[in-house]
Amino acid sequence: MSNSVIGLFFDASLIVQLVIVLLLLASTLSWMIIFERWIYLNRSKQELINFENLFWSDVGLEKVFIMGEEKDHISLGSECIFRAGYQEYKNLQDQNLEPETTLEGAERSMRISLSREQSLLEKHLPFLATVASASPYVGLFGTVWGIMNSFRGLAETNQATLSTVAPGISEALIATAVGLFAAIPALIAYNRYTSSAESLISNYENFMDEFSIVLHREVHKK
Repeated sequence: MSNSVIGLFFDASLIVQLVIVLLLLASTLSWMIIFERWIYLNRSKQELINFENLFWSDVGLEKVFIMGEEKDHISLGSECIFRAGYQEYKNLQDQNLEPETTLEGAERSMRISLSREQSLLEKHLPFLATVASASPYVGLFGTVWGIMNSFRGLAETNQATLSTVAPGISEALIATAVGLFAAIPALIAYNRYTSSAESLISNYENFMDEFSIVLHREVHKK
């Protein structure tokens, strides 16, 4: 019997092997999501800074809107909220509606856009939370099952020694180790990315309120 981790895996029972394979698959998917979310959230943070610098640069709302149309990449965050609100504002202005009706329509469009942005920021985070919370228990199940098999085999021997018990327990404990290996990065990433998403959403809400004030001034100037 090999003492290596791979050897212990192949010596383990079928149930323990299936548990380990499931946990390794969950860990692989978690790492893919961790890198994807890291890229997306960092881009969202940079886009927030860039757009708010442009918005408060006194170039004018119409110019900001036109510049957004000329961009060669998809808008994110505050810019999406701005474009949704300003487009609805222009549409309602063309209909010569009451100022309050125009503002309510623009704010409603911004709230819808904010909800979409929140969904994008929180995408895949529930999966990380599930892996973080469930993996240790799945690994523990594999360990308990492996130890049960070890003691069952031990009952069939005439003499119980450490050399006869230790290999089976080692095989079983691999499942717990793999469960922790899957859970710990997922837990750290989930907490970090949830905090980042909440911070961005708070910034988007602040921008929406500030933009509503700007539109209120605009609509009452006319």
